[in-house]
Amino acid sequence: MTTDILTRNWRADFPGVGAWHYLDTAATAQKPKQVIDAIARAYGPDYATVHRGVYARSANMTIGYEAARRKVANFIGAGSDSEIVFVRGATEGINLVAASWGGANLTSGDRILLSTLEHHSNIVPWQMIAEKVGASIDVVPLTEDGQIDLDAMEAMITPAHRLVALAHVSNVLGSVLDVERASAIAHGVGAKVLIDGCQAVPRLGVDVQALGCDFYVFSAHKLYGPTGIGVLWARKELLDAMPPYQGGGSMIDKVTFEKTTYAPAPTRFEAGTPHIVGVSGLAAAIDYVQAIGLDVIHAHEVALVAQAREALSDLNSVRLFGPENSAGILSFEVEGVHPHDVGTILDEEDVAIRAGHHCAQPLMRHLGVEATARASFGIYNDESDVAALVRGIERVRKIFT
Repeated sequence: MTTDILTRNWRADFPGVGAWHYLDTAATAQKPKQVIDAIARAYGPDYATVHRGVYARSANMTIGYEAARRKVANFIGAGSDSEIVFVRGATEGINLVAASWGGANLTSGDRILLSTLEHHSNIVPWQMIAEKVGASIDVVPLTEDGQIDLDAMEAMITPAHRLVALAHVSNVLGSVLDVERASAIAHGVGAKVLIDGCQAVPRLGVDVQALGCDFYVFSAHKLYGPTGIGVLWARKELLDAMPPYQGGGSMIDKVTFEKTTYAPAPTRFEAGTPHIVGVSGLAAAIDYVQAIGLDVIHAHEVALVAQAREALSDLNSVRLFGPENSAGILSFEVEGVHPHDVGTILDEEDVAIRAGHHCAQPLMRHLGVEATARASFGIYNDESDVAALVRGIERVRKIFT
């Protein structure tokens, strides 16, 4: 690890940050110039459609598009680029698996296993398919410090559980799942495993084969990339056996009014003109984080969270949620102050946090609150952001006391 990597001012790469104390990276990350420039090139001098044109620019754009697929495969340790499906985001990826794999494999009496801390995107699609086929949902509880309780999971899982869907990193608590153990527990009863990697991919090295899961999803916009593009990884034998999710152009082999045959995976799941420019931006974002090193990013964020936890724990009216070693995310409440008021006052101090239920209402009920305030860190944050957060919360306390 070079001295330059450790000491560089990464904030300078992000024109949207400047002197702003942006602490909402778990919602969406700011974009570095390298990604913005890649998007501008893709919409400008490089722009053309993919997989269709025979002219040179279209052919070049197609080469770049498929090169990005290989880059994603290498980034998450996939066995082949044919296991990478481009989707609009993790939400669409989960819906695709629920509708396609779930629709073909789940039947009445089957069970689906989720956890208390899941994002709504990893709850609602499973409720929809469960209602459609007559399956049931069970929920793994949490440990006292906000981890998914894998001992409890091991005790409650049965051969009736066909699918286990869990978050790699909680978007509220920052707790990190032992995916390898969760996968082993699920596979022990023959269940498939889907992992929501939205909060993990931007800060942890991910090797889907080593993790042992069957499906993995993430969104580019949390990885310093553009919105509207994400990734579904699935084992090749599972993708090959899954029926199409949507119909239209590209995903076909041959169409007649009597019968349509479909292209092999992953093309079968990419109906219509894709988000060409989004894929270019995702590739640039992967290049950016790999140049820094995910180990560097993770260590940087963990240090900032630890600093923030220590400072806020000294304030008697502040309650902290989640484990001590949370990954880049810190949720809290200020006694007697609604999180929206906390967020509004912090905004007056040029500190941007998230306030609300974070698309995790079951987790809020488990914590005994309606909402929390959440500070989440990225590579562009530093100690000045922690100091600004603490100053802002001290102002909140003064105003409301």
